[in-house]
Amino acid sequence: MESRGAPTAGVTTAVDWRRSPSGAQYRISHGEHHATITEGSAAVREYRVGGREVFQSFGEGEIAPAYHSAVLIPWPNRIAAGRYAFDGEHYQLAITEPERNSALHGLACWLPWTLVNHEPDRVTLSFRILPSPGYPFHLDTRVEYRLTEDGLRVTTTSVNTGDRACPYGLGFHPYIAAAPGSRVDDCALNLDVRRRLLPDQLLIPEGDEPVADSAYDFRTPRQVGAATLDDAFTDVVRDAQGRSWARLQRVDGRTAVVWADENFGYWQVYSADLLPESMARRAMAIEPMTAAPNAFNSGDGLIRLDPGESFTAVWGATLL
Repeated sequence: MESRGAPTAGVTTAVDWRRSPSGAQYRISHGEHHATITEGSAAVREYRVGGREVFQSFGEGEIAPAYHSAVLIPWPNRIAAGRYAFDGEHYQLAITEPERNSALHGLACWLPWTLVNHEPDRVTLSFRILPSPGYPFHLDTRVEYRLTEDGLRVTTTSVNTGDRACPYGLGFHPYIAAAPGSRVDDCALNLDVRRRLLPDQLLIPEGDEPVADSAYDFRTPRQVGAATLDDAFTDVVRDAQGRSWARLQRVDGRTAVVWADENFGYWQVYSADLLPESMARRAMAIEPMTAAPNAFNSGDGLIRLDPGESFTAVWGATLL
């Protein structure tokens, strides 16, 4: 039987979950690895290894400042003007990023997810999208967060439970923390990609180009310095297991890593310049995505889920 998000055994909270902006807090741990997953947005509110931040945390009594570690479904990033066409029909989504006239980061952020299962080292949450004028499709999604000796492992499965095909994309929004007292300027970034998407003034891709010999070439670790990044990348380099990797080398001698399986063909990297002053450039958003920004219009990485069809993708993170 599914719980509806009220605290259960193993859930501890310093703030009444009914008053916390992110709802119930589900704590999981394995050895030195500790994380808190929230009812709201199914977000990772904190992830630490040996007491050191891997993801930039936000407080239990705070609203997540900028989609911190939220699940982005059924599209990551933005849809230009909130408009798209699918199977010959035209749709208009709500504009959730007014300054860029776009629909940002899907339909599941800021909303409560349902608790499915909670054990000491893992938690599973679910979310059901019902048809609406801008997205008239049925979609059920489950996300499992699990801690092991290798770090945090996140498995997402979405199923089209309707009677018509639907457009779909998936992304996550972790902010990878710099060392305490430092900034991303002091970190070296390493990103397994060959091409950068070329954004217009509203951050909608207009093409792509190789990263080789450019200011965006992080295929070997390079100090971030004063670089301002809010860019999407593709043509990912994969290891023998089909994973692509992003690494942030910190001044404390540790390296925070994020990996994504073969279903994620895009990374978005944001240097967090517009976060509140106390958090700005103290972390870098390194976002695995299955689709490009504006994929509902461009088709780049867009997934078509037929009735009854499911899609599963896995990514993870740790501190080395």
